[in-house]
Amino acid sequence: MPSLRRGLWQYAFWVILRLENLGFSYPEAELFQGVNLELDRGDAFAVLGPSGSGKTTLIHLVAGLLRLQTGEVFWEERPIRDMPEERLASERLRFLGLVFQHHYLFAELTALENVMVSGYLAGKVERKWAEELVARVGLEAKGMLMPKALSGGERQRVALARALYPRPKLLVADEPTGSLDRKNAERVMSLMLELTRELGNALLLATHDEHLAAGLQILRLGA
Repeated sequence: MPSLRRGLWQYAFWVILRLENLGFSYPEAELFQGVNLELDRGDAFAVLGPSGSGKTTLIHLVAGLLRLQTGEVFWEERPIRDMPEERLASERLRFLGLVFQHHYLFAELTALENVMVSGYLAGKVERKWAEELVARVGLEAKGMLMPKALSGGERQRVALARALYPRPKLLVADEPTGSLDRKNAERVMSLMLELTRELGNALLLATHDEHLAAGLQILRLGA
């Protein structure tokens, strides 16, 4: 029963994400049960496990993209189980930044415009902030290029900047380096950790790569 807890003195002020007795099963298999986890500001956790252990399922539960079965997910101590769908979507946009294995950039938008997508949706575009993020991920000279003109590593860095654009409290990444070569994977990972520290958010990363998770706190599934 995986469990990673924090002291009560931090509880009221710093807890960004809390998982309480989280469990999930499919008809053919139980993925995990009794997962407890707390992330504070500045925390960086890696969810490790072999293929089929439930890493992506856990990420989707944390992000409110999959209906909870057992246990509860708390975003800054707000339980999400019974949150209405409209409010859940609104809170997710404010609270979470999501990075997936595929970049999911809009082909018809420039790199900079892709970063500002959530601003367009919210009706509040901050171009200067987007330009700062594009520069911070090393793409200052390529902000006006279309995704097809970028390499795979560059597209994933745009996806990282897009996830950080709404200033989320929690950055959630599901195998974000899975389609990259080692050099680009290490660069994206380094940027995620640096920006987590700089922006004061928390990072939850699902990966099968023990090397990339070195130095992070670990939640292991399927052990």
